[in-house]
Amino acid sequence: MDAPRTLPPPVRVTAVLDAPLSRWLWLVKWILAIPHWIVLFFLWIAFLMVTVIAFFAILFTERYPRPLFDFCLGVLRWSWRVSYYSYGALGTDRYPPFSLGEEPGYPARLDIAYPERLSRAQVLVKWWLLAIPHYLVLAFFTGGVRAGWWSGGLVTLFAVVAGFALAFTSRYPRDLFDLVVGLNRWVLRVAAYASLMTDVYPPFRLDQGGDEPAPAEKSL
Repeated sequence: MDAPRTLPPPVRVTAVLDAPLSRWLWLVKWILAIPHWIVLFFLWIAFLMVTVIAFFAILFTERYPRPLFDFCLGVLRWSWRVSYYSYGALGTDRYPPFSLGEEPGYPARLDIAYPERLSRAQVLVKWWLLAIPHYLVLAFFTGGVRAGWWSGGLVTLFAVVAGFALAFTSRYPRDLFDLVVGLNRWVLRVAAYASLMTDVYPPFRLDQGGDEPAPAEKSL
């Protein structure tokens, strides 16, 4: 039997908890983030249109056109940065850049491995049928989607709890941070799968913490 092979996850979500964080800035981030939410509203309209185009491209060619993939990845990256800054995590006070790019210096990062081939059969069912169990879980996590990103639910509740902890103790509880990032990681994995960017089914697993868990090993 050959040696185990490391299988890197197609969706990698990482976050660094900035310190120190302002005790009171989180109270007004809903105002500060408004320009981003306006832009993201239109970007997500484009995202949905691009995903429809990608659906037919995959159906006929088994490929997700790279420029379309990069655009959708950029929208997800932008959304994750804004969510991390605002009420999806409150994990940084650094204002998010208006950028579809990678932005390696920002504390919230997302990468999705580009798939060389995608299944024609899966593209017909994964976004509406196979992903239904995850949608039910995410409805509880997020409480819905607004202006291109999630809002309400457990994610926002825990982020607000962290905000009050900052106000009274000047500290973001580390266990709470790990949980919040884990919930966001689950959301982003499902978002990538439902938007046809990967055929790898998201695990029903809450991988907490700012770093991705070690890749699984599989014997050849």
